[in-house]
Amino acid sequence: MPHVFNSPAELAASVGQQFGPTDWLQIDQDRINMFADATGDHQWIHVDTEKAKTGPFGATIAHGFLTLSLVNYFLPDLIEVRGISMGINYGLNKIRFPAVVIAGKRVRGRGELISVEEKAGGAIESIMRVTVEIEGGGKPACVAEAISLWYPT
Repeated sequence: MPHVFNSPAELAASVGQQFGPTDWLQIDQDRINMFADATGDHQWIHVDTEKAKTGPFGATIAHGFLTLSLVNYFLPDLIEVRGISMGINYGLNKIRFPAVVIAGKRVRGRGELISVEEKAGGAIESIMRVTVEIEGGGKPACVAEAISLWYPT
């Protein structure tokens, strides 16, 4: 269940707070193949299961940008901001991929609200550091700072 904020202004009191974890999500070969089709990235380490068995990871791996896209997938499971006319994905700050996601593994998200700032036009900007964890893994698959703009109603 996401942490609910009844207005964007409520975010400011939660800077430094941790959110999550989300439920686990399995990254199966079908999801990897669909991402390859959507992006045109059909490199063998992602889609050739036979060749990948003898590659550096022993199996196919998710694309880094597939893993990054899960940041946006997990955000609504971490927080919900109410009392808005709209929310905008404004971009990302620092992004790292410390570990690969092997096909068939499960991942989940954790968040930390690292800043909240009022912007022009009354928008509230929040930056949430989202960590994509791999089940049983020592290092996360991705750590990214997601920037959101929240426009109050």
